This record gives sequence, structure tokens and C-alpha cells, in this order.
Amino acid sequence: MGRTERRDEDFTAFVLARSARLVHIARMLCGDPALAEDLVQTALEKAYLRWDRIELGDPFGYVRQAVVNQHISWARRRLWRERPSGHAAELDQQLDHRLGRAIADPAADVDRRMALSAALATLTARERAVIVLRYVEDLTEAQTAATLGVAVGTVKSSANRALRKLRAAPHLSGSYVGEGR
Repeated sequence: MGRTERRDEDFTAFVLARSARLVHIARMLCGDPALAEDLVQTALEKAYLRWDRIELGDPFGYVRQAVVNQHISWARRRLWRERPSGHAAELDQQLDHRLGRAIADPAADVDRRMALSAALATLTARERAVIVLRYVEDLTEAQTAATLGVAVGTVKSSANRALRKLRAAPHLSGSYVGEGR
């Protein structure tokens, strides 16, 4: 087997293993399933071109950072565009269906997910990226700062502002945003 075939097999294995998680991250960042897939596709294209260099390191981290960077770049360029109308509950149900997961009761979490989706939509691109990386991906402040290419203090202040906005969201209970601790 040649080097190119091996590279393609390794990259394909990576995509099959990690693309669902990358799409989930992108969807949390942008709220639009089609855009999320586009963000991941663009990031994977960039990763493929550099696969020989990044596969020995942390390819998931590289592609995740590319997704975040692509989202922030898109948000800066497209402030005038329409806002996505899909809701997180619908998106998760579609993903569960595509992945063949059992869906217990899709209606049970609809209100909570809609409220969370609406609250996340009020955040800036950077604030949303910080929240997704810190609390969905469970990165440290230093890792989040490195991923976004900003100072740790910027991550802290962005997280603080974002959490304040989320706490002020009228339909979110304290259990979502750390109130009552």
C-alpha cells in the first residue's frame, strides 16, 4: 500500500470516528445544522491538506480549532444575514435518528432546549465559542484560550459576560447556568 492510500485510509477513519462530534460542536456554535456541516466540511478540507503534519499530534484538536475559527470568521462576515430558525431539540432528534439512537420522548426536553437555544443565540460569536469549548467540550481556560488564540483573561471575561447573559434569560432555570450554588 502506498503512502497516499494509507493517508487516505487514516483520514477516512478519523472522519468516520470524529465527524459526528465535530458537527455537534459546530451546531452548538452556530445553531444551524446546514451551516454546521459546512463549517466541519471546510475544517476537514483544511485538515486533509495538512494531514501528514497533524495526524501525529492532535488531529481532533486541530480540526475543532479550525471549526471554531471558521465559525467566528463566518459570524464576522455575515452579521447581516438571516438568523437560523432551527431549534436544538429538532437538531438533536435528527442526529439521534441518523445515528440510530433510541429516542425516549422527544417532546420531554423541547421547552428546555428551545429556551437554551434562544439564550445561546443572544451571545456573540466569541462568547458562544467560549461557552461551547469550556462547558460542552470541557476544555480548561488555558486550552480554550489557545484554541481561540486569545489570552486567558479574555476567556474569563467572555465566559463571565456570557454566563451573565444566560442567567438573565427569562426561560432558563437556575440549574442550567449555575444559579443557586
